[in-house]
Amino acid sequence: RLTLTMHTHAVTCVLWGGQDHIYTASRDASIAVWDAKDGRCLARLTGHAHWVNFISVSTEYVLRTAAFDHTGKFEGSTHPSHLVEDSPDAAAAMEAARKRYDAALRATTCKVGSLAEAVGERLVSASDDFTMFLWCPLGASRVGDTPQVHSKSIARMTGHVQLVNQACFSPDGGRHVASASFDKAIRLWDGTTGTYIAVLRGHVGAIYQLAWSADSRLLLSGSKDSTMKVWDIKTRRLKGDLPGHADEVFTCDWSPSSDRAASGGKDKVLKLWSF
Repeated sequence: RLTLTMHTHAVTCVLWGGQDHIYTASRDASIAVWDAKDGRCLARLTGHAHWVNFISVSTEYVLRTAAFDHTGKFEGSTHPSHLVEDSPDAAAAMEAARKRYDAALRATTCKVGSLAEAVGERLVSASDDFTMFLWCPLGASRVGDTPQVHSKSIARMTGHVQLVNQACFSPDGGRHVASASFDKAIRLWDGTTGTYIAVLRGHVGAIYQLAWSADSRLLLSGSKDSTMKVWDIKTRRLKGDLPGHADEVFTCDWSPSSDRAASGGKDKVLKLWSF
């Protein structure tokens, strides 16, 4: 058992990466990158002026789904993952998961430090200071190479006028970032450069949480205004409202297959939605 110390205020978010790294965010306005094997702090990322509320990693979707795609199958298998008796053996599943993870790293590159086309897990951090930062703390020239530590950000992302509650990468290797703010707006950003793309408006209350569909075409949002909304990323327009909650919607998530979603909030009710 290891005890990892460096933060000087409450830890607000913890994420596992795909290469035995742990990412943490804190109210001390910093993000830390840790080696999960020995507990060493590999990098401390600073730049925010206030609490860091949330961090997201660009490989989150493939880490969540491992060997299996959105249909519940993996390459070489014809059986859905829930059929235990017909599931692939552990070695084959691990190999399939590794291939999907490497493909997600290769899907996008970014410029960081001396590397013009770095591959590696990217982080986005959301803060009470109304800003976000895009990072590639452990980037390499190629998948499989020893990564270099990069403590400087790729970009500082500004535009929200109140605290940013959440920011998350799209499942397609993190080509886009979506951010939710108490300013009632959702903003879309380029996931490799941090460049602003568009703003989605429609909620009349603070936005608490977002969730991407597996194909990165739709975005789900939950708000203080007691509604959930579905957004079309291609047209950047509202696709539909999901009313039904009697109070603020604190959290929402899409199933890995994107045929269902779940939401919960202040009304003490969990709602399931079919698409």
